[in-house]
Amino acid sequence: MDVNERARGMIEMVAAMMICGTIGWLVVVSGRPVTQVVLWRCVFGALVLLPICATKGYLRSGRMSWRQFAIAVAGGAALVANWLLLFSAYSKSSISIATTVYNTQPFMLVGLGALFLGERLTLAKLGWLSLSFCGMLLIVRTQSEPGAAQSNYLWGIALSLGAAFFYALVALFAKQLKGVPPHLIALVHVIVGVVVLSPLVLQGGWPAGALTWSTLATLGVIHTGLMYILLYGAIQRLPTHLTGALSFIYPIVAIVVDNVAFGHRLHLLQVIGAALILLAAAGMTLGWSLRRKAHEEKAIV
Repeated sequence: MDVNERARGMIEMVAAMMICGTIGWLVVVSGRPVTQVVLWRCVFGALVLLPICATKGYLRSGRMSWRQFAIAVAGGAALVANWLLLFSAYSKSSISIATTVYNTQPFMLVGLGALFLGERLTLAKLGWLSLSFCGMLLIVRTQSEPGAAQSNYLWGIALSLGAAFFYALVALFAKQLKGVPPHLIALVHVIVGVVVLSPLVLQGGWPAGALTWSTLATLGVIHTGLMYILLYGAIQRLPTHLTGALSFIYPIVAIVVDNVAFGHRLHLLQVIGAALILLAAAGMTLGWSLRRKAHEEKAIV
């Protein structure tokens, strides 16, 4: 691989993950209901992706079969559900905790792959899953006080887990769309969001104020349109293990932003739990093995 291409890919991936890490901040600052935030993210994202797809010739007939289109629509519905759940979790358990728990999605994908694609479930994968579960227990048990605060905290964790599940579904659907331009898939996804949410959201009135509109536009243009462009550019230029490693910049940035913007600091047990989850997710994503030779793993399912 050309050195310049690799360097460009790394810059694109780092930029994409840093952009992702500030999503929670913008969602909270907007002050709007999550349904409205997701709708306008989709609207502005579509306004960016539509001309790009048109320029690249992706909108020509034949670029996607009807079966592929149906799968992309299903993926779009899952992605919208993912955003709704994750954005709702921010106000319940904090951006830091929600983002960390959300990074359990590689395990969701492994489970779905084993169930529906016949993929192997190995001892190493079960080991990383167990480590992640231990981290989850530490996070759940950190706030043991009874009452509304604890209820909201646990509800936020549940919403984050739900978001992770739906994102795993998005990835599962994407596996069935090999050969379809990723920008076109992303366009279908955001259009699904516009179609599904418009009847529900627009009845409640339009956003008001320059700050609100600028926040929503930033989420759509920068955090959807530009982020997709950077992410897909990086994926095309970098090996899988490197994109997987750099993807963990996202939760780290989110934790830092949450601390700086809102003063949310993780307790010691939450820090340990978050570290275990991210370590396990990295091991799963990058294919680390607890043995010396990964190819000696024995499949148990």
